[in-house]
Amino acid sequence: MEFHHILSDDGTRLRAWTNDPLGRIDGPTVLLCNGLGVSPWTWPALLHADCGVRVVSWNHRGTGGSARPRDTDRVGIEEFVEDALSVMDHFGVDQAVVMGWSMGVNTAFELALRHPERVTAIFAVAGVPGDTFATMLGPLRLPHGVARRLTVSLSRALRTTGRVISPVTTRLPFGGRAVTALTHSGFMLPTPDNELTARAVREFLAIPVEWYFHLALRTSEHARVSLRRVQVPVMLVAATYDVLAGARDMRTAADRLQDATYVELRASHFVQMEQPEVVHDLLLGFLDELEG
Repeated sequence: MEFHHILSDDGTRLRAWTNDPLGRIDGPTVLLCNGLGVSPWTWPALLHADCGVRVVSWNHRGTGGSARPRDTDRVGIEEFVEDALSVMDHFGVDQAVVMGWSMGVNTAFELALRHPERVTAIFAVAGVPGDTFATMLGPLRLPHGVARRLTVSLSRALRTTGRVISPVTTRLPFGGRAVTALTHSGFMLPTPDNELTARAVREFLAIPVEWYFHLALRTSEHARVSLRRVQVPVMLVAATYDVLAGARDMRTAADRLQDATYVELRASHFVQMEQPEVVHDLLLGFLDELEG
């Protein structure tokens, strides 16, 4: 893993990264639009030198070593698209398959709409193309309006109280027992590498709660994109027990796309951590089909 400091269009310093620091991975380049505020360690299968995919990505504004912008409201999907283009330019990538997870799926689809010449295909994992908060709590089958009001209200409450909570969460020790409790909570299912899971969670907990939910609320403003304008092949990998991006909404999105494949795995929102090899095989198969 190699990290680079780059500047986005508005001068915000970003911490970009690649899994191929020596240029030895023999395979296509993929731009990863990661989940909100998470680190490379949430993608175990991409951390191996023989993974067959060169990944370029970045950490979101104000997280993981990336700076907060001067205008703290510039942390929505539109700004993330600008950041994605800056990352591609820095690594010399003219166009690529774009892979998104969670809120990163919003970024991937918005990038494809705004800059279709840079996107050759989309691999979407546990995320929907816009209006994400309306699809949360999917297993409860709540009406979209109700789900959106509940999740946005909760996010506002956590943003307001975050300054009280953050001194606790940012100092929480997170080891083997905590991983076991988390992965048996129903929110997340067991993962094959508890040590890597603990590292990913520790990185996430380092983000102040009030800042994370400020990011979340700004991204919640991203409306559903017009799928009829998406002209590239898409694979959507959904998770049956996902409470943060409903599988049924991913399935209906697939139905509305011109060239889409839908796969549903019995997993939670963290499907690529719980079933890393399965998701990676789907990615490699998708890339092979594109090359064919």
